[in-house]
Amino acid sequence: MPNPYSEIFRAPGAKGFSAAAFFARLPIAMAPIGIVAMLSQTRGEYWLAGAVSATFALANAVVSPQISRLVDRFGQRAVVAPATFVSVIAFAVLVIAANQGWPAWTLFASALLSAAMPSIPAMVRARWTEIFRNRPELNTAFAFESAADELVYIAGASLSVGLAVSLFPEAGMIVSTIFLALGTTAFLLQRSTEPEVRAFDSDVPQRSAIRLRPVQIITLALIFVGATFATAEVSAVAITKQLGQPGAASFVIGVYALGSFVVGLVIGALNPKLPLQRQLLIAVSILALTALPLLVAGTSVALLAFAVFLSGVAISPTFITAFGLIERRVPETMLTEGVTWVMTGIGIGMALGAFASGWVVDNFGPANGFWVSVMASLATVLIVALGQASLSGERASDKASLTQAAE
Repeated sequence: MPNPYSEIFRAPGAKGFSAAAFFARLPIAMAPIGIVAMLSQTRGEYWLAGAVSATFALANAVVSPQISRLVDRFGQRAVVAPATFVSVIAFAVLVIAANQGWPAWTLFASALLSAAMPSIPAMVRARWTEIFRNRPELNTAFAFESAADELVYIAGASLSVGLAVSLFPEAGMIVSTIFLALGTTAFLLQRSTEPEVRAFDSDVPQRSAIRLRPVQIITLALIFVGATFATAEVSAVAITKQLGQPGAASFVIGVYALGSFVVGLVIGALNPKLPLQRQLLIAVSILALTALPLLVAGTSVALLAFAVFLSGVAISPTFITAFGLIERRVPETMLTEGVTWVMTGIGIGMALGAFASGWVVDNFGPANGFWVSVMASLATVLIVALGQASLSGERASDKASLTQAAE
């Protein structure tokens, strides 16, 4: 039986842009935690470190879809190169400001400008779509990218904190900025796989992809999925600390990501034939069911690790089918922006989930933090179930979709 993953990498240029994109997207995970690690050591104030990190994350959530919208209109190289340049310079200023003790406003200003960092996961998925549009290999490519995203979040955060603690406070941010600059440059230099710019209809006002119903449904659903992801991390840290084994938190979180990683690769290899909107409903339903054992898993690290592993098995399948639906339901002229909105939804959900679960843990105890996962996953099922009709339609023509977005 042929390996479906080796098949997708036989496409000319696939290995090169995928490898470059992996390094270029590491700052997604490295920068937020790197800012906290850097400023908490150089300034000694966790509130300031968290506030600056949140400024970057929230600003990037707002700005990155707009950058991707410009990419759809003018091309990856024309837009991503200057956006990355601004982001790299701003990160460099942030590092210098932290090291030299500049006023706090300079930290916030540089964090705000660094939010120009483009969504590399959206760019690389757009390239896969250009190669395998309307072919079964696209599902395998999306599965691989979801697995790569998992590795980025695991390796990136650990690397950033490890460098800051073991070397010097700014080390994580410096390496993150280097990855962003060199990885994105290597990615953009590969012109042969860059998606072609498709002409917009000049008779129709150009509006955002978020005005399209499928994008709204999937983005809203993945906000709650992101919340379950973050809740597992926060609650795992709190429970292992309560059990007197705080060092086990990294093991538990790693097991969570492992479950998602393995199942995602399997789904990509199998390429199920069920309609994608049905696959998404099944995936989020499993997500809700597997969240329930978390409520009784706080008695031992072993039980917690097992429950967390189960709860992670549906994460990657959810992401794979969600991005597949975006590719099929969003006009080609809006694809990069559509994917970026979904990525933004995940990020917003993680931020909200971390806040909500942290509040619950502080007020009701570590084990109760997982109630946020349960409620968020049930909300996801409800959103996807109610949106089945909108998600089942075929891709409309660019003109029809643009008209819908303009209304």
